[in-house]
Amino acid sequence: MALFAKKKNTETVPAEAQAAKQLPAGNIAPFKLELLITIVEKNKAEFYADLIQSFDVNFQFLTPARGTAKAEILDYLGLADSDKSVIFSVVRSDRLDDIVYMLGTKFRTVRGGKGVAVSVPFTSVIGSSVYAFLCNARSTVKGDE
Repeated sequence: MALFAKKKNTETVPAEAQAAKQLPAGNIAPFKLELLITIVEKNKAEFYADLIQSFDVNFQFLTPARGTAKAEILDYLGLADSDKSVIFSVVRSDRLDDIVYMLGTKFRTVRGGKGVAVSVPFTSVIGSSVYAFLCNARSTVKGDE
């Protein structure tokens, strides 16, 4: 099923072609994307996901996690409750420094809110519509003029 958008002269063109016209020519995207991986305590996962989302992040995935330390070692260190959550977020690289700064501040100031964050660059994304969604490029989304 093809999606169509109206031009000013009332001629219809596929939405994919319209989105492609708004992105730079060639294989250069206006925003680089990165996968931000954040590991936090399970009870703080929603808090951090909401904070990250406030930076125009359109795609996040939360999953439960558990460390590799044995139960005896965790008990000895007083870390018996070691349930973690991992937040996978696709972020624009121009917003990454702000997100990491905010996370670092919250890791230090929120009670029980310690965590770890690392980013991995995307080398390619297939399709201009997927790219536009992931980088929150509103001018390339269907229905925007």
